Order: sequence, then structure tokens, then C-alpha cells
Amino acid sequence: MQTALREELRRTNFAGRTVSLAEGVLVIAGTSALALRSRRRSDAAVLAGIGALGLADDLLEPRLRRAGRTVSKGLRGHLGALREGQLTTGAAKALGIPVLAMAGAAAAPRPRSAVMIAIDGALVAGCANLANLLDLRPGRALKAVLPAAALLAARPARAGTEGEAGRALALAALVPGLLVLPADVREHGMLGDAGANVLGAAVGTAATRILPEPARAVLLVAVVALTLTSEKVSFSAVIESTPALRAVDRLGRRSAMPSAPAAPRGADDEPDAEEKAR
Repeated sequence: MQTALREELRRTNFAGRTVSLAEGVLVIAGTSALALRSRRRSDAAVLAGIGALGLADDLLEPRLRRAGRTVSKGLRGHLGALREGQLTTGAAKALGIPVLAMAGAAAAPRPRSAVMIAIDGALVAGCANLANLLDLRPGRALKAVLPAAALLAARPARAGTEGEAGRALALAALVPGLLVLPADVREHGMLGDAGANVLGAAVGTAATRILPEPARAVLLVAVVALTLTSEKVSFSAVIESTPALRAVDRLGRRSAMPSAPAAPRGADDEPDAEEKAR
């Protein structure tokens, strides 16, 4: 049984190396467990649900592909399949994550207007998606998520306040992310949709508890702008053409394999595609 599970979690990354999605599973477990320190079980439940949707997408789509069934690609493809009456795992994730994020925002302790509940929910869902869009090379998503989580965790907060709950959620992303970073950059494991979604959502949720309303609105605009940009512009191409970003992106990574096979087309190769080249 353990051998079968390892095989189910095994993937070939962009460089042709074998990696394991067990990293993403561990991140879901660690982040959800640490989120309980926010003293609201709903936070942990929302994060676990988001991670579960990502894991379902990670595991079920390859099975369909091996069975010879057509697999929809990208948000447009999944929504198109939904219009035809077919619910794909990608569509379930695209619909389910915003619903969970909105539910979590509505359950937050501080009184919020309907507008701020919508902004906070959209921010959490947007951060989850943006982290996933960045998870195309070893360590890339973690190098974006971890500094944001560290900044939020470092903000002082009084005991028993919502700010303290936000710091706990930031730590819920920071600690598991730091623990898996060596394996991720050395290409022994990968976050997958599961790990990237849950880490992004944890940072987004922490931001909604710590930052003032104007800052959250501005942050949402930035997240939406980056997401829309990814539809037309390759993040990998931008990173590779910018020396400073390229240096950070390659920091800690292994050198390319001499005879690495060509990477499959992925989210950075065509707009909206969700099949990763990691």
C-alpha cells in the first residue's frame, strides 16, 4: 500500500527529475494544524478545504489522462466543460476556493461590511491562486510566500486581538514553508496545487486580519493585476530576462540535467493552463 501511495504521489518535474507531491500533503497538514492557534477552528477548516481541493486536482487529473480521457486545461477550459455539464477537478477548485474564502471572511471575528467581506474573501482566493501560478520552478512559490508570511508574522499585536490571530496564520504558512524549502529547491519534492494553494490562502487570510482596510483593498488590486497579467505574459520569461529576479529564482536550485527532456507545456507556456511544468 505504501508503495502504491508513493507511486501515486510521484511526478516528473520540468527538468526531468522525479519529485513527490508528499511535500504538498505535509504542507496542508502542517498549515491546517498550526492555523488552530488562531483560536478559530473555521480558519483551519477553510485552509484544509482549500488544500483538499488542490490535492484532488493534483491526483485526479493525471488519472484521467492515463485513462485516455480528455482533460480540460486552464480556467477557460474548465469553465467551458462546466457549461457542457462536466464538472472537472479544476472547475471544482476554481469555484470551491472562492466559496471557502468568502465563508472564512464572513466568519471572521471583527465586524465587517459586506464590501469588506467580499474584498477579504477575494484576497484570500487571489493569494491562493497567485501562489499556484508561481509554483512552476523549484522554490519559486516559496520564495514569494515566505517573505510575505515573515513580514506579517513580525508585526506586533496585543494578546487576544485579531492581529494576534493574523500572526498565528502567518506562522502557519511560514513554519511549514521553511521546513519544506530545502526539499523543494533541491527538487526532491514539490508543493503542487495542494501546497501552493494552502500557503497562499494562509498568507492572504493573515493579511485580512492584520492589515487595515485600505491596505487590503490595494493588495487585492495588485493580486488581481498580477493574475490578469499572467494570462498574457509568461512569469518565467520575465524572471529569466531580469537579472535580479533570475538570481533569486535560481538561488539554491540544482544545476540543469545535461540531457533533461523537454518540459511539458505548462501554466507559464500558455494562458490559463493549470498543468504545471514543475
